[in-house]
Amino acid sequence: MGNKKLSLKKLVQFYDEVLSLPHKNEIARELRDEDDLFLLLIYSDMLGIPNPAFYYTLELYPYIIEKFHDWHLRMGMEKSPLDGIRCC
Repeated sequence: MGNKKLSLKKLVQFYDEVLSLPHKNEIARELRDEDDLFLLLIYSDMLGIPNPAFYYTLELYPYIIEKFHDWHLRMGMEKSPLDGIRCC
């Protein structure tokens, strides 16, 4: 019985891979866009856009600071728009 569960699990995993293979680039692009929007919301108060959840997002800065450089380059900013964050 354990073998059947294992083979069924592999079959379902294979089926999922076959369905998602043609859309792999689209999925990656959508995930990147969501990440960019999230970073914009996190840093919006520093950019001058009012953010009502600023107090709650302060604790996320140490984790996201590593991604900030890639984000501002994707947004078309050659240098960091924030005075407090020097990444370039």
